[in-house]
Amino acid sequence: MMLTALGLMSGTSLDGVDVALIETDGKRVQAFGPSGYRPYTERERGLLRQALTEAVHLPCRDARPGILREAEEAVTKAHAEAVASFTAQNRISPGEIDIVGFHGQTVLHRPEKRMTVQIGDAAALAKAIHIPVMHDFRAADVAAGGQGAPFVPVYHRALAQSLAREGPIAVLNIGGVSNITFIDGTDTLIACDTGPGNALIDDHMFRSMNQRFDKDGELAAKGRVNQAWVSRALQLPFFGLKPPKSLDRNDFAALKVADMAPADGAATLTAFTAAAIARIVPLLPKWPNSWIVCGGGARNRTLMRMLRERLEPATVDAAEVLGWSSDALEAQAFGFLAARGLKGLPLSYPATTGVPMPMTGGVIARP
Repeated sequence: MMLTALGLMSGTSLDGVDVALIETDGKRVQAFGPSGYRPYTERERGLLRQALTEAVHLPCRDARPGILREAEEAVTKAHAEAVASFTAQNRISPGEIDIVGFHGQTVLHRPEKRMTVQIGDAAALAKAIHIPVMHDFRAADVAAGGQGAPFVPVYHRALAQSLAREGPIAVLNIGGVSNITFIDGTDTLIACDTGPGNALIDDHMFRSMNQRFDKDGELAAKGRVNQAWVSRALQLPFFGLKPPKSLDRNDFAALKVADMAPADGAATLTAFTAAAIARIVPLLPKWPNSWIVCGGGARNRTLMRMLRERLEPATVDAAEVLGWSSDALEAQAFGFLAARGLKGLPLSYPATTGVPMPMTGGVIARP
């Protein structure tokens, strides 16, 4: 039975809430619906930055001390507003939507401690929007010893099944963190985080230029890459680990380019992001023939150019070339995962998160 699912995603780039509607049975996608976006305000973004700092000291995943409670309320309100605006603009009634997939805002990801924390009050959201809400997708995986990330590979596979491309195919999502899904036919599905995505570049832009991100990679294009810095950063142990593996947004925050001019720092961090992604290739069973890039990083022209240089002779295309939506893809994925969760289908696998067995997940909050 096909379900109408609404996916909500607010990623580690802290930009805002993506909304996307899909029709799916949890195995394939029958149709893409409309999508929308509700940006976080500067105040909300500031709250979330504080929450990321304070979450490091959380004693348990359900605790919400201090600023974390305020941040959770802001995240919930932003998501409720995003859904209300989306349904009004598209003239959709709550009764037409079977399930909402609510990822929440990740503030801490420490799978080695069996802890992952996404803030957002699903019960309050369900009451506000009058639709059942599935949430807490990652917790069961982490509790069972998995990495709890990445969680979008099953959706990448569903999309790739409709492509007339010779495999293997790598789907690369560049959000705050970068992650890859390696697809080789219907049987082989491997996934992992590869390293930083936009997070280091965004943080550098915020500190040095008081800007949220490097639009189109324009500043990086004007700078000079410090190759020695990139080489040193690539020596970090994470890059030698085989999949599956995952990261917290701030795992590389200690890497600084403060002594560089802003353009050189942007160029160096962009080159590091591309090099970190390329480092995964020798750790895969085969070299991918083609790469499909989604997420905010797909709009960074300098990053895309650097990726093409490092990944040749493979092709590197933005998701839009295939008719996919870079901006809406992760929100679509959590609608898809909500449909899978409703049907008891696995959300994660040993080769995607390192969980001992295929795991379902998600918890339903009803209005």
